[in-house]
Amino acid sequence: MRAEEETALIRAIQQGLPLEPRPYAALAKRLGWPEAQVIEGIQRLREQGTIKRFGVVVRHQELGYRANAMVVWAIPEERVAELGRQMGRLPFVTLCYRRPPRPPHWPYNLFTMIHGRDREAVLAQVEEIRQRCQLKDIDHAVLFSGRRFRQRGACYDP
Repeated sequence: MRAEEETALIRAIQQGLPLEPRPYAALAKRLGWPEAQVIEGIQRLREQGTIKRFGVVVRHQELGYRANAMVVWAIPEERVAELGRQMGRLPFVTLCYRRPPRPPHWPYNLFTMIHGRDREAVLAQVEEIRQRCQLKDIDHAVLFSGRRFRQRGACYDP
């Protein structure tokens, strides 16, 4: 792939993939290329390290998810890895990660992000986590988002 083709492809994909059944075909049409060239070009950019990650930025509100909450948990250290894996496998948990607690005011060491159609749906999912993982006596807090900031993918070319 020539340098100008790489640049054109990077500019096209950093704007986001079209939301349609064959997004690479739509990109190819926009670029005037065969679909296979787009797919091979993206693979090559990843292999050479030009693109570090290729993923999705989901705009939850546009999909009808109006409530987002970071649920923080004060899990006993000897169980945090096991429970983190268990929570992370739940279909409604979109992020699950560990952070060191900051006593005495912040005892939480496991963070889970949940999106729901409304606050009640998110709270029901929190309760499902508590039931499934046997966390009835575990301190936690549900921190609902108050404002959405700009969401975008990586920008490789200004």
